[in-house]
Parts: sequence; C-alpha cells; structure tokens
Amino acid sequence: MRRVGTGEWRGWREATEEALYGPSGFYRGPEGPAGHFRTSVHASPLFAAAVARLLCRVDEALGRPAELAFVDMAAGRGELVTGVLAALPAEVASRARGYAVERADRPAALDHRIEWLTQPPKGITGLLFANEWLDNVPVEVAEVDATGVPRLVLVRDDDGAERLGEPVAGAEERWLRRWWPLGSEEVPFPGAPSEEGPSDDVPSGEMPEEMPFEGARAEIGLPRDTAWAGAVASLDRGLAVAVDYAHFASARPPFGTLTGFREGRETTPVPDGSCDITAHVALDACALPGGRVVTQRAALRALGVSGARPALSLAATDPTAYVRALAGAGEAAELTAAGGLGDFGWLLQPVGIPNPMVDGLLADDPPADGLLVDVPDHEEQ
Repeated sequence: MRRVGTGEWRGWREATEEALYGPSGFYRGPEGPAGHFRTSVHASPLFAAAVARLLCRVDEALGRPAELAFVDMAAGRGELVTGVLAALPAEVASRARGYAVERADRPAALDHRIEWLTQPPKGITGLLFANEWLDNVPVEVAEVDATGVPRLVLVRDDDGAERLGEPVAGAEERWLRRWWPLGSEEVPFPGAPSEEGPSDDVPSGEMPEEMPFEGARAEIGLPRDTAWAGAVASLDRGLAVAVDYAHFASARPPFGTLTGFREGRETTPVPDGSCDITAHVALDACALPGGRVVTQRAALRALGVSGARPALSLAATDPTAYVRALAGAGEAAELTAAGGLGDFGWLLQPVGIPNPMVDGLLADDPPADGLLVDVPDHEEQ
C-alpha cells in the first residue's frame, strides 16, 4: 500500500506515525505484518507454546487468580494470542482471557472470545507480552552536523530524502545525552567488544560524553520509554515482557539502525506507507526499576525450547515421530540462533510478583548466553 506523498519535510517520528498507522498506513494493509517480515510468532508454533508456559508460571506466581489475562501487544492479526490460548492446559485456559492490542481493524476470523483493543486494558492480572512492538513506536532521528551539534533529521515523505533541522533540545536532548551520547569517530564506545572482551568499567546509562563526529546518528528512544511505562502501568500484578531487536549503552551503533522492510526484504525507509519502518530498541533505557534483559535464546531454553536433534534410534522405532521431532528441532534452532532471532532481547518487568523468568530459572545460565543487563534503578527521565 502506498499513499500519495506531500513532499513536506517532517521529523521522522511524525512521518513514520503517518506512514505506519495513518488511514493508508503500512499496518492497515490486509496482509498484515506476516506479509512482509518473519517474526518469531510466524517462524514456529513453538514460540506461542513457550509463551503459554510462561503464562502458566505467571499464573503460579499470582496464586492462580480467578481471571488470568494475556495481553498481546502489537498483535498483528492475532496469531500469538490465538496460539497461546490454544496451548494452555485446560484448567488454566478455563480462567484465561485474551486481549489483542492493535491499531488495525479486527480480523473477521479471529476467535470471538479474544477482545480486540487499540490500547492495553487497565487493571489486569497476568502477562502482557509485546513481541516486536517497541521497534515500531516512531522516534525522532538525530545526526551530528559539521559543527558537532546533534540536530533532528527531517525527511520528505514522498522519496525519503533527508536534511538536518533544529538542534535537539529539551527532554529529547537530555535523553540523548544520557542514553545515547554521540561519540568520537576515533574512540570506540566504552564497553564495545574487543579482543580482550567487553569492558565492565562503565555501567548502563552512565556513558561519558565524547567529542561528537559529523554524521553520527541516533534514534531518540524517549517515546518508547513512555510507551513501555504506560503498558506496564496497565498491570495490577503480573509480568510484562518486551521482545525486540536491542542494543545497549555500552555499544550503541554509531550510525543508528533505522531501516525499512517490504515483502521480506530490507529496503530504504521511505515514509510513504509502502514499507515497514523500524529501528532497534534501547531496552536498557526502556526498563523500569527491577527490570532485567536476557537473550531470547536463554529465555526460550528456560521455557523448554531446544534445538537438539532427536536420537537416531527414534528413526528406527517410530520414523514419523522422528521426522516431527527433527522438524521441531529445526524450528527451535531458528528461534534460538546466534546472529538471528536468538539474539533478540527479552525485557522482563515484574509487577507485584517475583520475576518467574529469572528468579530460580536463569540463575545458572552463563552470562555470555543469558544475562545481558541487570537494570539498576534510574531516575525519572
């Protein structure tokens, strides 16, 4: 779907909002996200089954409430919430209530028992799960000019051409200074990987300022922090999880991550409604006190998703079962693959309960594979 561009120069946040969610926006198309890119939800039903097991753990931590909510943020066409509810044990399913949160219209074939909303319901008890939502919350883009000043990047909606606008100021400037200082071209970011391994000298959110270099770029994640805080606030008790492409203050990408996707391929981001527009998420900035980030690989392994091949002896005794198990192992391997979906971050934010995904579950995981960020309490932004 493509709308007629106006040729107007706007900030990336406003232009992306219109291109993705406006009347002719990308996410209004009948094919939905699955028509353009492959998420963990679409890769395998093993993902929904793992999330169902997580919902059962949340249920136990909550003391098995009379009504157990599952909220699917950025639900697409309701694939995840449908799969999770179907995978629940009967006793849990009898108390579960599904919510799909999405701006697009409700799919006609969606189970009538799933409530379709444009905002998360308030005052719920259960699990709120946001798979690849925050990367599509529109943000401004900043770029350092020839004098070393970070300026907002303006984009033309009909062709994606860019130019620099006003200097970054106010709350956006404070966010940028704290969470994504635009560093020197000659000096590597503190904590960046090296032959000696990552540095532990600089804690998250306390990066020293460096001389900026012309052309350095950053996505100003303040709207994502606000959106996540609002989603978490909808829980009375339970767990909120955000799953996304992520980067951290110890190693931000020097030229940003803004890109587009169309029909399964990465493309130049043009805010005309013809493609998805996305950028990786600063999950450490989004996290609230008590939050923790682990890799998807570690999270799914803790929830029983393994890419181990079945024993060859099964092929002799039950060939059909062997073929099924082999296919499942391949799907699990894709969900947990290094350099792919397995490297996604899971931001785990408990509300009024111990974190069922960390306390006692991931304690024995090796840090290189499991724990990415143990988020400290940080001041209100």
